[in-house]
Amino acid sequence: MGIAASSSSSNTESRAMALAKAKEIVASAPVVVFSKTSCPFCVRVKQLFEKLAASYKAIELDVESDGPELQNALKEWTGQRTVPNVFINGKHIGGCDDTMALNNDGKLVPLLTEAGAIAGSTSKATITA
Repeated sequence: MGIAASSSSSNTESRAMALAKAKEIVASAPVVVFSKTSCPFCVRVKQLFEKLAASYKAIELDVESDGPELQNALKEWTGQRTVPNVFINGKHIGGCDDTMALNNDGKLVPLLTEAGAIAGSTSKATITA
């Protein structure tokens, strides 16, 4: 029984550490994309941010040594296990469809500008266009 309790305790500790790391990563940059290198939806979101000249931090979960733990922590935190998992200004935005919908509705650039990921002049031009 001691072994099971120890294993369970270390598993809980590992989950807590992964969740803390995910939150630390999100707090460290205006825009964070939890991604996988082979995911076409992740590529679309990163290309959109590049097209908008938005700075972002990509965390490639299939490259990170603790990627599976981070992905499980994201599920626990946001309810979303799939990638891309996008955060802007510390707020969970969602995945590819959510990000594209914000862009199509003209709401993405203002969010990115407010977060400091895009220069303010870009936002004004987009809003008045």
